[in-house]
Amino acid sequence: MNGPKMNSEGLSSLPLFLQKDVCVGDCGMPNDKNSATSSLDRSKLEPLATLRRKVKENSRIQVSVILPVYNAESWLDECLQSVLDQDFQGSIELSIFNDASTDNSGHIIKKWKFHLEEAGIRVVLGRNHTSQPCGVGYAKNHAVDQSSGMYLCFLDSDDVMMPQRIRLQWEAAIQHPKCIIGCQIKREPAKATERYTRWINSLTEDQLLTQEQPVMKSIWSLRCVRNSFILYLAPNKYVTQGLDHQACKWVPRSTSDIFTSHGPTVIMPTWFCSQEWFCHVGRFDEGGKGTPEDLLFFYEHIRKGGGVFRVNKCLLLYRYHLQAATHSVLEGTIWTHRVLFLEERILTRWTCFTIWNAGKQGRKLFRSLSHANQKKVEAFCDVDKNKIAKGFYTYEESKENPKPKIPILHFKDASPPFIICMKLDLTEGQFEENLNMLKLKEGVDYYHFN
Repeated sequence: MNGPKMNSEGLSSLPLFLQKDVCVGDCGMPNDKNSATSSLDRSKLEPLATLRRKVKENSRIQVSVILPVYNAESWLDECLQSVLDQDFQGSIELSIFNDASTDNSGHIIKKWKFHLEEAGIRVVLGRNHTSQPCGVGYAKNHAVDQSSGMYLCFLDSDDVMMPQRIRLQWEAAIQHPKCIIGCQIKREPAKATERYTRWINSLTEDQLLTQEQPVMKSIWSLRCVRNSFILYLAPNKYVTQGLDHQACKWVPRSTSDIFTSHGPTVIMPTWFCSQEWFCHVGRFDEGGKGTPEDLLFFYEHIRKGGGVFRVNKCLLLYRYHLQAATHSVLEGTIWTHRVLFLEERILTRWTCFTIWNAGKQGRKLFRSLSHANQKKVEAFCDVDKNKIAKGFYTYEESKENPKPKIPILHFKDASPPFIICMKLDLTEGQFEENLNMLKLKEGVDYYHFN
């Protein structure tokens, strides 16, 4: 069957004076009538500032940039300049919520408000007037509350957007109203979290993107030749569609990368979605410092049937520094939420399973499981001869008498399904080779939890 066409949420969401310059291609995306790409011929259009003012006069704001701020004076100039530099032809609003900053952030924001509004970008300011910050979730929620855009583009005050970010993610969001839209990132400094950055950026058309949805009959992932790709829920369907006229197709594949990392597989500062969908999912958790609000929102997004789409271009400079709010979230907190979600989405469907890794991580997972799910663990498996020689793992912390003993087997002798607690990209390919040897299907016979 054909891919979805542009509907009332697509072309008709453009102002009338822009619709005449746009047609809908085979893939349902807006395309310039005189060009082979989806971008408008900017040489024939008015300056962005004039264009944005006309859009604001004729229609609702199309995109609100959601910017929570707390003591960000070191990065705000570059961040706000990147908002000004966007090449999006539609209307942009910047919704800033200052969460009780004590540095010069407020002064910088006021300075930039004038420059942004001169360029046709509406600026909405909010502030926590208490002496204590209320946290990232609180600030994001209030920035969303005061915004008026049909789409939300999330941005952290220490990050920098590439000029085409809003345009490309807006194009994708029109077609996929129930998706969180992400993008590739550039890390600053480049060596910071190098393995994580490589993993988050290397999910190509032949790899898994994100989510697992056991309530569906099947899960389908989109493979795209060049520009972008998607994983979306579509039971028993074959769909062909594309972005920028690239050939894409749906292929059956059950996926599980959602369980492999400390956070969502499209990282929060790259998120872009419709305001309608955001409200459907719900608000960010406002637990304050130490709350993984993005991970909790992402899990709820998946529970409600959301998909994930990634524009396969680097559209964000993602900074790593010691003042980042990420560092306030304890690893143990994230681990607990991940285990609970694994139990909810996967283990409730299984009557038994094997934990792949008899070492520290595998034993940690076992101890973290509910008593009911611990009873489902038939064995640990490994390649380490010393661990296998022990024969079993004794759960000493158990209140049972005698203490539970779980067999430790060679991976070739173990039975699926597996929960794999191995760190990827650290064994020079040996683990991946062992796994491929068993000819198992990810999302059916095993899930990564590492």
